[in-house]
Order: sequence, then C-alpha cells, then structure tokens
Amino acid sequence: MTALDTTARSPLAIGRSAAAAGTLPSDAPPPARLLFALLRRLDQGELVVHTPAGTTHHFGPGDDAAGRGEFIFRDWRLAREILTGGDVAFAEAYMEGRWDTPDLTALLTVLARNHAALELAFYGRWWQQLVFRLKHWARANTRRQARKNIVAHYDLGNDFYQRWLDPTMTYSSALFDGDLRQPTAAAQTAKYRRILAQLALPPGAHILEIGCGWGGFAEVAARAGYRVTGLSLSDAQTAFARERIARAGLGDRVQFHLRDYRDETGRYDGVASIEMFEAVGEKWWPTYFAAVRNALATGGRACIQTITIADARFDRYRSQSDFIQQHIFPGGMLASPARFRQAAGQAGFAVADVRDFGLDYAETLKRWLSAFDRDVAGVRAQGFPERFIRCWRFYLAYCAAGFHSGSTDVSHYTLVAR
Repeated sequence: MTALDTTARSPLAIGRSAAAAGTLPSDAPPPARLLFALLRRLDQGELVVHTPAGTTHHFGPGDDAAGRGEFIFRDWRLAREILTGGDVAFAEAYMEGRWDTPDLTALLTVLARNHAALELAFYGRWWQQLVFRLKHWARANTRRQARKNIVAHYDLGNDFYQRWLDPTMTYSSALFDGDLRQPTAAAQTAKYRRILAQLALPPGAHILEIGCGWGGFAEVAARAGYRVTGLSLSDAQTAFARERIARAGLGDRVQFHLRDYRDETGRYDGVASIEMFEAVGEKWWPTYFAAVRNALATGGRACIQTITIADARFDRYRSQSDFIQQHIFPGGMLASPARFRQAAGQAGFAVADVRDFGLDYAETLKRWLSAFDRDVAGVRAQGFPERFIRCWRFYLAYCAAGFHSGSTDVSHYTLVAR
C-alpha cells in the first residue's frame, strides 16, 4: 500500500453526510474550514482530500458516472490562496508542487462537473480577479501585441511540440468519429478532410487558411488538388511549414506568409481557420469575421473550427480571467455557441452546418498528455524547468476536464454569406 492508498473506507467514510467529510483537525485555519464547507456542496462524483494533518476526507455522492478525483493538500495556506485567487491560484500552486494528485485529469474533471457548487473557489475574490483582468487587458490582441502573444506560446521551439504531437504536427482536436482505435494522425487527417468537404470546392480552387500552424491542413489540401495560402504570426511554425511543403514536393500549390489576418487583401474560393478564433479576442471578433467575409469570393464558404464555452457560463467567464488566459494563451477569449453565431451573423454570414465533437478533444488531449509524460525527460533536457512542465501538464488536463464535463466544446461551423 502506497502513501496514496489512504482512501479505503472506514465506517464513517461510507455515508455522505457532513460526517462523511470528516472533522477537520483543530489546527485547520478558518479558510480551510470555508473551503471544506464549499466542498460539502459537491453533488456529482467523489472527491477525496488528504490534508496536511494526515487526515482523509470524502466529498460528493460517489456516483461512478461522474468520476472520482483525489487531492493531496500539502499546505493549509493554500486554502486562503484558492479562495482569493480561484483557479489561477489553484493552478499556480500545482505548478509550484504544493499539491498533487495521482490522476490530474480525473481530479479536474470532478471539479469541473461541480462548477456551480464551487463557484467561489473557481473565481476567487473580486480584487484578485481585477489584477488578473488588468493583466489580461494589457495583452489584448492589437496588431503589435498579437504577434507577441503568439510567439509566447508557439515559438517555444518546434522540437518541444514534436515530442508530444502526432506525426502530422497538428495542435488542434482530432476527429475520431466514434473510432478510438485509430491512430491520432489518422483522426487528424479525417478532420482536415471533413473541413475540405464542408468547403465543397472543385480541385484547383484556392483556399485561405487563417492560422496555418505547422502546415498539416495545407499539406492534406494540396495533396487533394487545392491551392492554399496560409497565414501565421509564428516564425518557428512558418519555417517548419515551408520546409514540410518543400519536402512533400507541393511548393507550387502552397505558400505561407507571416501576416496578420487583418492585413490580408486577397480573394479566395474558400476560407479555413482551425482553432485560431480563440486567440482573436472579443474586441476583434467583428474584425475577424469581416476579414473572412472580405476574403471570400462570391459563393465561397468558410469552415471555422473553434472551441466554445457553454452559453450558460459565458457571461461569468467573460467578466473574469482564468488560468488559460493568464499562463497559456494571453489575449485569448472563447465565444459561446450563441455569441459565435451572433458575431458571424452580424458580419453577414449564415451558419450552414455545425458539427460538435468535444469528447474527441478530450481523447486528443488524453493522448497528448500521455505522450508528454512519456517524454518528459526529453522536455527537461531541452532546458524547460519543472514549473513549466507542471504548468503544461495542468493545461492539458484542465482542457480535457472542460470537454469531459461539457463546460467547453469544439465545433466545425460552416459559414455562407447571406
């Protein structure tokens, strides 16, 4: 039995009353008592908490369908920090090694499923959120800042991403379509082919890709007989994509530009944009859709793959700044399905088709995290510190939890001009 095997049920732990959560030690500070009071509100799954005093407490109804998470709480001070700083403080404490869990995705999924019950702990105090919001606003995606924001995330080095992405070098959700036995690369290619099918273009047509990544979509499209112009703000990605297309002998069909989407002036038969919309920022949603509309020739379609947050959570999410915005995608902002449709409609688009596949993203993230963990020694050898490694583990698990719980989704929106 390991140190984590302390959760075997005693007679007192079997019930789901206040007694089931146990009695906190006498030295537990008031913030810890408040945090435990919030945890007693859990109405889905099971959360097992190991305290700094060595006691173990069970929260939630214990229904298997909602999952089970385990939280090893090493420092009483963490309770105050979580109540003040919300999910940002919770994540930062994990990055610093001040708490742990045997299964990060499982823990975060249980917490995400109980979001309504834990709202105070998720969002923190208003004054701390004000600090986070000011930092977020300072990194809004102006033309100058957008490049800095992209470089901060994507120019960590192609070698870093190659360690855990699949061979297609695709950093967006795969489309498994119910077949989880297939390799990730096959599911990524299936995603690209579905986007091409939604654009419904004849061979030889010219496609603009806004946010071309490492060139995965462009290669698939070029092999299918299309011409592609890809836009990026990342030097590292663009260099990789150009070399990739040259190796494939497709240079006559594909070109990549280091260019902001707002500066594109060409006209195209179709537009594809895969998980780039999240980086635009709410202020520039009208600008983004106007750019897509202006880039489309008469009769052309756009297919946008984007992550969304549930409509019911959008207003609160919009008023806060979360872990992703603080540490992963500065300047980023998710739309909700209703807000996405509204912004597209205001630009003169109708939504011709929608395909939601959030659980496919949960599977994609599971595979990324597994690959990341398998080669974590290689990540360390590249010079990345332990805090960075734990930040990325938290990020991948945090996103997977969102898709598992239904808090977030990923969709293909096919747009046609009205």
